[in-house]
Amino acid sequence: MKFRIRHTRLSLAALCLFLSAAPLLAQEEAPASGISLSGFVKTDFFYDSRQTVTAREGHFLLYPADVLSDAQGNDINAKDNFNILSIQSRLTGKITGPDAFGAKTSGVIEGAFFGTVNSDINGFRLRHAYVKLNWTNTELLLGQYWHMKFVTGCFPGTVSFNTGVPFQYFSRNPQVRLTQSFGNLSLGLMAAAQRDFASPGGSQVLRNAILPDVNAQIAYATDRVLIGATAGYKTLVPRLVTDSLYRTTTGIGGFSAQAFLKLAPEAFTFKAQVTYLQNGYDGLSLGGFAIRSVTDPARDDRDYTNLNTLNVWTELHSNGSKVQVGVFAGYAKNLGASEALDDPGTIATYARGANIASLFRISPRVVLNSGKVRFALELETTGAAYGRTVDSMGIPGDLHTVVNQRVLFASYYFF
Repeated sequence: MKFRIRHTRLSLAALCLFLSAAPLLAQEEAPASGISLSGFVKTDFFYDSRQTVTAREGHFLLYPADVLSDAQGNDINAKDNFNILSIQSRLTGKITGPDAFGAKTSGVIEGAFFGTVNSDINGFRLRHAYVKLNWTNTELLLGQYWHMKFVTGCFPGTVSFNTGVPFQYFSRNPQVRLTQSFGNLSLGLMAAAQRDFASPGGSQVLRNAILPDVNAQIAYATDRVLIGATAGYKTLVPRLVTDSLYRTTTGIGGFSAQAFLKLAPEAFTFKAQVTYLQNGYDGLSLGGFAIRSVTDPARDDRDYTNLNTLNVWTELHSNGSKVQVGVFAGYAKNLGASEALDDPGTIATYARGANIASLFRISPRVVLNSGKVRFALELETTGAAYGRTVDSMGIPGDLHTVVNQRVLFASYYFF
């Protein structure tokens, strides 16, 4: 009898163990579902030789600030400064799930502690939040992701979080994106709204235009080569009421065009990109739009015109897994307005860097990797040709160049 009782107890225990393991066995047979976390902890230590135009306490550098003279003619902005910040630390959740509509499904939720404004520094901010549906040759993305002109296969690998801005187009947008592949060739279409990266006046100026920011891209990619082009168009309605309290729906439309190239033989990687922008403010570029004329002073009706910019950058770096050296170089040119302006003094209202004729940057770097830890050092030299005057086409004149030297050391711990 004792033997039978023990045997029964053993059988019951085995049955319980089997039943508890059954869902796990079923999960192994079905497509995996869940979320995996990854990311990095990053701390930046940086020194600037003068005051700069930046975001988040100097962390996101655009260009050096112009000369600002005191009562004795001394440049107030010729004062060096430093900072230490860990706000770029990032958390990424990669989501997997069962098939839907005959497609493989996946998703990503990603955030960092960069905040949305300086007063929100250390605040957790949404970077990416999207779902993908992948068929054999078709991909549909819905959610917040990089703008199509930020080419994820060809962007600067700088240590600085500015990632080559303002020479590199930089924006994350709520969007719908469809990509169709034909072997090594792909065609993509994107319709996007604006969120954290918005045009002058905020995201509502695009919303009020009804049409989204639309872009198309063609790319050819192999293991060693990526080459492609992007074209886009967006329309803005800067205001719904004039200063004289009359309803207005006057808008402004702008084109963009881009070409990119990456060559990656075994020992090194070469990248290059050129971008022409009309009203590229929302991509953290120079430019924007301006009031061309006041067509009815009594009503304060206005016509607008685009401010145009040409951005070029290139990069070369080694492909070592333990030690990598590289250099980034960029140049931006203010091409001025598409049409002559009645009052050039209004440009700064709707533009970034309206008194800058051109920018340049060169930033060599060295990166050391060991396990999950990375140390990186970068020297970033950025110069801005500021103008004391602006002509009727919005081109700055009577130029003087201001240069900032940034020394940046960054530590990473990846997980």
